[in-house]
Amino acid sequence: MRFVSWNVNGIRSVLKKGFQDFVKRADADVICLQEVRAFPDQVGLRMPGYHAFWNPAERPGYSGTAIFARKAPLKISLGIGIPRHDGEGRIITAEYSDFCLVNVYTPNARDGLVRLPYRQEWDRDFLSYLKSVERSKPVVFCGDLNVAHKEIDLARPKENERNPGFTIEERAGFDNIIAGGFIDTFREFTKDGGHYTWWSYQTDARARNVGWRIDYFCISPALRPRLSTATILSDVMGSDHCPVAMTLE
Repeated sequence: MRFVSWNVNGIRSVLKKGFQDFVKRADADVICLQEVRAFPDQVGLRMPGYHAFWNPAERPGYSGTAIFARKAPLKISLGIGIPRHDGEGRIITAEYSDFCLVNVYTPNARDGLVRLPYRQEWDRDFLSYLKSVERSKPVVFCGDLNVAHKEIDLARPKENERNPGFTIEERAGFDNIIAGGFIDTFREFTKDGGHYTWWSYQTDARARNVGWRIDYFCISPALRPRLSTATILSDVMGSDHCPVAMTLE
């Protein structure tokens, strides 16, 4: 079963940049999108062979997630049951017979770290939600987590120590995910640096590979024997993020 996750930075924008050609090439069983920034009726997106599930934000043109799946899940859940978090369309959960898939777009702490306290609250509540889901079935979760976990996960760690996405507090939130037993699948196969999923549009950062790895696939330990690949599709253009992919046998 092949999974793809991509922060598209606006589905209407990426549709003009070859998105549906990418879908054909990717040949994925499940595609998870973040930052769709649209309601379904604004897009007119056709995905033959896929069931579509959207969780747009209440605020137009902001945030939002979507899942496209070849096999219909047993159940779809939107949000995590906490109104303070659920108005921004940041989580969709798809339940299958042997696992649950959680697609997430984690809030950014923003310039000046004005949203860092909220981000810390989110991290605690999101991990609690993952563990509650895991009590019934193993979990796959993916998406833009808006944090580079270790120094190896961004090109310039020293210069970014108190910038959004690389604060001690945000990295501790990811530490707690790992301590909770979840596995960062990419690091099961690739131990070295230089592999990123987001690049600033400024200063030609992508061409120089001055980036951050902030998009992930993570799994419950029970799924580790089925994990066969976890990759970054850095050659795919169209957004300031690139897709990430994972395969479970």
